Amino acid sequence: MPFGLLKYGFRRHYPARRYLPAVTELKDSYDIVIVGAGGHGLAAAYYLARDHGITDVAVLDKGYVGGGNTGRNTAIVRANYLTPEGVRFYDESCRLFQDLSGELDLNILYSERGHLTLAHTDAALRTMRWRAEVNKHLGVASELVFPAELAKLCPELHLGQDARYPVMGALYHPPGAIARHDAVAWGYGHGAWRRGVEIHQKTEVTGFQRANGRVTGVETTRGTIGAGLVLQATAGSSSVVAAMAGIKLPIRTVPLQACVSVPLKPFLDPIVVSGSLHVYVSQSDRGELVMGGSTDPYGLYANRSTLEFKEGLIAHILELFPFLARVKVMRQWAGMADMTPDFSPVMGLTEIDNYYIDAGWGTWGFKATPVSGKRMAECLATGRQPDILSPFRLDRFQSFEQVGERGAASVGH
Repeated sequence: MPFGLLKYGFRRHYPARRYLPAVTELKDSYDIVIVGAGGHGLAAAYYLARDHGITDVAVLDKGYVGGGNTGRNTAIVRANYLTPEGVRFYDESCRLFQDLSGELDLNILYSERGHLTLAHTDAALRTMRWRAEVNKHLGVASELVFPAELAKLCPELHLGQDARYPVMGALYHPPGAIARHDAVAWGYGHGAWRRGVEIHQKTEVTGFQRANGRVTGVETTRGTIGAGLVLQATAGSSSVVAAMAGIKLPIRTVPLQACVSVPLKPFLDPIVVSGSLHVYVSQSDRGELVMGGSTDPYGLYANRSTLEFKEGLIAHILELFPFLARVKVMRQWAGMADMTPDFSPVMGLTEIDNYYIDAGWGTWGFKATPVSGKRMAECLATGRQPDILSPFRLDRFQSFEQVGERGAASVGH
């Protein structure tokens, strides 16, 4: 046992720094109000304070820090997308993730594992080759591998021709990683608070006051506050919150379910994904298998789990790893995914002068936490759409300039 831990255990008092602020009264107004205390909202607050010196900021959440989709995802980080716009965006996020533990002075358990996207058909194999070439052109490590290489990268994977959907190859993305999702939210929250940002949990936004094309006030369950600028970062509730401000979003909200097994001895190093089977699996630092699949086929605002999902998912997991047949599922949950028509986010300016949006994340929001926070902070501070966010602007749906990421984001991973 380390001497420091032994010394701490025999102390009469246990001093511990407060990680988030105690409950305080809301001020009458703030320069910036951020709706949503998940990873994206807290990251934006952190970078506003660190990079731009803007600290008169209030982050509001109807629940608690990281209690929405940030705490309900499967914490995979990757940049092997299909479009140049998407690859550049997520590559910047991956690079920020690599130094995030030191930046936040908190171990987020960032672990590079490698990411395998399996191909079971000729069409899927062509898409993997396409993605690999786009990735390599933009300096992101990805390559197409075939069963012989797959057997070395993931010996546990069933590669026999007796499978219902034999594996023909895969897109291998070495930088693919996992991280601790709640640590990311708490790290950004603590860093923002330490720099002067106010974080108000259990403070639900119920409406917005508008005048002359601007939002002038934010109505909450604890009273109304003035706001110079407003950033909405509310994940699955994006359409509902935006409607309060008079904005209609091209978003459909559907449940996204996942589950974990009982802890097992570590055996699975890479993250394994199959778009054809609608399944993905990784092994956490605690030994649990973290498993998920595609979104539910119908719109619903509910965090509930279903037996149908679990049965279908496990059947496909066993096609890839038959020896897991006797492993028990320990926990199952769901989040709310806000899906756009082109499977890319909506970020930046809106039709309301001082209302900014960070939405449409579907199944890929966690991996974008650092870059979305950093770039949305830049957008708020300058009043301009940063170049890296320009492809994801809201009005692209009116000008038919969609960023089609379905080929790289159609499975919940």
